[in-house]
Amino acid sequence: MDYSQLKPESLMMSYGYKPSLSEGAIKCPIFQTSTFVFSNALEGKRFFEVAYGLREKENDEELGLIYSRLNNPDLEILENRLCLWDNAEDCAVFESGMSAISTAMMEFMQPGDLLLYSKPVYGGTDHFINHFLKKLNIESVGFRAGETKEEIIQRIEASGKADKLAMIHIETPANPTNAIIDIELCAEIKSYFTTSEREVILSVDNTYMGPLWQHPLSHGADLVLYSATKYIGGHSDVIAGACLGSKEHMGRVKGLRTFLGNMAGPWTGWLLMRSLETLKVRMDQQAQNAEYVAAFLNNHPKVEHVYYLGNTTKHGSETEKEVLQRQYKSFGAMIAFDVIGGEKEAFAFLDNLKLIKLAVSLGGTESLAEHPQTMTHADVAAEDKEAMNITEKLIRLSVGVENYNDLIADLEQALENC
Repeated sequence: MDYSQLKPESLMMSYGYKPSLSEGAIKCPIFQTSTFVFSNALEGKRFFEVAYGLREKENDEELGLIYSRLNNPDLEILENRLCLWDNAEDCAVFESGMSAISTAMMEFMQPGDLLLYSKPVYGGTDHFINHFLKKLNIESVGFRAGETKEEIIQRIEASGKADKLAMIHIETPANPTNAIIDIELCAEIKSYFTTSEREVILSVDNTYMGPLWQHPLSHGADLVLYSATKYIGGHSDVIAGACLGSKEHMGRVKGLRTFLGNMAGPWTGWLLMRSLETLKVRMDQQAQNAEYVAAFLNNHPKVEHVYYLGNTTKHGSETEKEVLQRQYKSFGAMIAFDVIGGEKEAFAFLDNLKLIKLAVSLGGTESLAEHPQTMTHADVAAEDKEAMNITEKLIRLSVGVENYNDLIADLEQALENC
């Protein structure tokens, strides 16, 4: 059998793991150790030379284990398996999604640089961009879905720092409104400002689509980022993040990760390997459930508007429809909707849910609902929230794997009581 022809979901059980090296265990054990023994001093020297970039690894050379801050079997096997979904050359797993995002941004930007980013983004990312990066004298320019290439370029040039553009960071579809950002359009902007002396890096937060439903690297992105807490972990029991890209870019990300010390530990690596085995099964079911839930919400008299990728096929602009067809492989399992009324009605709806739990996060087996304006996006500027439809009446719903009829029944009774 030619294993190179197998689909990722078939390789998630065994790829990168040799049972013969672990007493024949069918599953990779948890390598709960801080350090690893060298066979001899020369081997230790050679391992460190590669780890610290003092020389390139030889073609037939096995990458040795040194210390779990640098590498660990659970982490390495997990990273190899994650690469399969996005067809990436390399991957770095972190202790949280924000660790992945902040490390990537700090590696590819320096004081005086400019960041271009899409709006809205996850609340934690928004805070990091608009508060922490400013302390490093890194300025930012935001743009929204629907803006043209020319309009975005004009925004950058109007900042007076076009020659300092170092990074473009986008989240598509946007959290929480499912606004669509065209990755290829952003790649064109990256090329427009990249020079022989200065490469602009394009990173995409792909958390909403997970590794199955969108592959940013194939559309011109340099880095793809995940909160692995979400679909990759999928059971609301682990916090983790991931960054994927080329060997060259990931070498830099991993280098900074080594010295910041924010890599995932062996227990986190083992939990995520377990979750990868059911990733496709879970995500397929969640997407199917979301179609039924969205159809119900679209026709409910107490729901004013539904933000769901599937609705773009009917109500979106021609540009949105084209990007949707080109960029996404599913409508996903995230839905936002406006209840008629305001915060009072939104809170009453959330407080009356029974099966669906009132909690932040997304992508888990259980369905979750929250209030973005006062919870996940509470720190976003008020004028930005209003402009991006993150209002008092907005509810964000992450659809799980429960029976969709039960989910609809819970939504129905909660809407009746709000």
